[in-house]
Amino acid sequence: MVTLMETGAYLVNGTEVVADTAEAAALIKNKTGLDIVKEEALKNTIAYGILESHNTSDNMDKLRIKFDKLTSHDITFVGIIQTARASGLEKFPIPYVLTNCHNSLCAVGGTINEDDHMFGLTCAKKYGGVYVPPHQAVIHQFAREMLAGGGRMILGSDSHTRYGALGTMAMGEGGPELVKQLLNQTYDIDRPGVVGIYLTGKPMHGVGPQDVAIALIGAVFANGYVKNKVLEFVGPGVAGLSADFRIGIDVMTTETTCLSSIWQTDAEIEKFYEIHGRKEDYKELNPGQVAYYDKFITIDLSQVKPMIAMPFHPSNAYTIEDVNANLADILHEVEERAKVSFGDKIDYSLQDKIRNGKLYVDQGVIAGCAGGGFENICAAADILKGHYIGADEFTLNVYPASTPIYMELMKNGCAATLLETGAILKTAFCGPCFGAGDTPANNAFSIRHSTRNFPNREGSKIQSGQIASVALMDARSIAATAANKGFLTAATDFDGKFETYNYHFDEKIYANRVYDSKGVADPSVEIKFGPNIKDWPAMSELPNNLVLRVVSEIHDPVTTTDELIPSGETSSYRSNPLGLAEFTLSRKDPEYVGLAKDMQKAQTALMAGEDVFAAKAELREVMAVIEKEFPDAREAGIGYGSTIFAVKPGDGSAREQAASCQKVLGGWANIANEYATKRYRSNLINWGMLPFIIKEGALPFKRLDYLYLPNIRKAVEEKTDVIKCYAVVDGALKEFEMTLGDLTNEERQIILDGCLINYNRV
Repeated sequence: MVTLMETGAYLVNGTEVVADTAEAAALIKNKTGLDIVKEEALKNTIAYGILESHNTSDNMDKLRIKFDKLTSHDITFVGIIQTARASGLEKFPIPYVLTNCHNSLCAVGGTINEDDHMFGLTCAKKYGGVYVPPHQAVIHQFAREMLAGGGRMILGSDSHTRYGALGTMAMGEGGPELVKQLLNQTYDIDRPGVVGIYLTGKPMHGVGPQDVAIALIGAVFANGYVKNKVLEFVGPGVAGLSADFRIGIDVMTTETTCLSSIWQTDAEIEKFYEIHGRKEDYKELNPGQVAYYDKFITIDLSQVKPMIAMPFHPSNAYTIEDVNANLADILHEVEERAKVSFGDKIDYSLQDKIRNGKLYVDQGVIAGCAGGGFENICAAADILKGHYIGADEFTLNVYPASTPIYMELMKNGCAATLLETGAILKTAFCGPCFGAGDTPANNAFSIRHSTRNFPNREGSKIQSGQIASVALMDARSIAATAANKGFLTAATDFDGKFETYNYHFDEKIYANRVYDSKGVADPSVEIKFGPNIKDWPAMSELPNNLVLRVVSEIHDPVTTTDELIPSGETSSYRSNPLGLAEFTLSRKDPEYVGLAKDMQKAQTALMAGEDVFAAKAELREVMAVIEKEFPDAREAGIGYGSTIFAVKPGDGSAREQAASCQKVLGGWANIANEYATKRYRSNLINWGMLPFIIKEGALPFKRLDYLYLPNIRKAVEEKTDVIKCYAVVDGALKEFEMTLGDLTNEERQIILDGCLINYNRV
């Protein structure tokens, strides 16, 4: 059902695929009469045209992008605006929407969640933005309804910023990248490759967008086939999909590790804009007559079956049919995979979920930017009509993605249908997607139409002996499971009819409640600061030499941002850099914070002009070893701090705090074999941290070793390819090499200055 080509490919007339072989040019000329040059054909992708129209440089290989609009939610916008204010912000230069869909429960930490909301409202007034109150809409649904436009580009501080199905190339990045846009700077990247996603066929009865998405993620995540590339959806299968169906696939492309996405558009998308009162924002987008794609994937929609992404990653993809047929074996595979993350910290087993040969599920959730769409919920209601979820452990909670969707579900009767079954309808909220809502019982198994199923996103606290599991499924199969009172069931078993529900968007809901400055700033407005909203601490510029201690060593194949800084209950502290930092790596390496702060004592003493060795006695012996070979190490200018090693860190969320929390605890670097996403690496750089890469193999150091990086500032300034480093081992220096990868001139300067805030103050 998902086929990856070994080569790039040409798409001819939008319908014929020609593999990039020696015969390709002749075949294409025979079909079109055109002499094809690959370098020209790659300019005929939809993605290239949009990137070109937003590039402010004169070099399409080195892009400097200016976005049309920005969007953030209440976990991220406080830090972004605080950073921009520290850098001289006077007015939002482009439309900036602040939604409140993450910290909207207002239940953790006293008043601090609502304090953040008031901060956002007053900033929208002062700087000329848009403020969407809590429970009105999740960030991405509001963007689809009110911000997207054909051929536009939107940058969001949430990793699932994807509006490609509507003809908008959108990217999710860490907060500092939005700060740059607020300060009239650019998003600088090498031109990404474009992967064609060629859709054919039509989904079978009961198959939904999450099924297609999980199948795609399962095919490409582990092999890195689409990493940091743009996915472009084309082909005859697109026309047979509704706008909601396309959106449901599109939002999940983040989990493939791609950079962004874009789709060809047609009358179906034009209708979406018309429904939302924005027909003028529609633009027909198609690839040129002959377009070249760096890689190519074919998905036969008619072959996609109901899927399930088993714990603890969206790429752990199986068909529901296979799970039910091989239940004990697949559950054992999941248990073995879990040991990579949990080790022996907890006794994790799913075997007790097998009841009479079937998998029993404890909880179902349909929520957020992926599951809370109108068609998903209507289809779930159709499947559940006339059924009851029962009075046992199983529960079902449904979160429409926006108030307008909720209103329409009430008007068309689907809300009543769901409530009658025993399901609960809740307001627009992203909590179940990041571990702040619908926490199941210990050892429970939850199926969710949401974006991710990483460890801890269902409320687990491994260090406290608490564990639960999340699997991802489509709303349709969740409803079929609910109708079967919690026993795993594919929606293809539903032989009833899916009704056609026309959607009517009630624009008055937002017009009467959302604050929209229309881009007009009011400098007289006083920003409301709650007690938990703190400024960023002062950060030093990169010294000439560095002494780092390796305070954490992680050998998992992939480390998620959830493991670097937990989500859930920590989200309320993201307005307080030092307070939040106390949670860094707490679920993965509980000793990290203490070790990092202990090493930070040396840098704090140095900055205060105090005795470094009095603050950190162990350094006396370490420096004695270093100064045998580098006698002027301190005189030339030195800094002290910490670093972590992880094989492949940064999968998942765009949250900048995965990097900034390390920085405020004295972190100067990450060392990795590879970075899972561009987003995380960019966050490291923007917080002045060195994104080192070390070759795979035996490490020349171990946890708690000290590293010496001589002339590191000079190496960054002079763009040194290979950086010589030294591990202090057994009273001697052991030389090894690392690299920093490609860095733009601006990125180098940010690292030299110590962080983006310092860079903009210089």
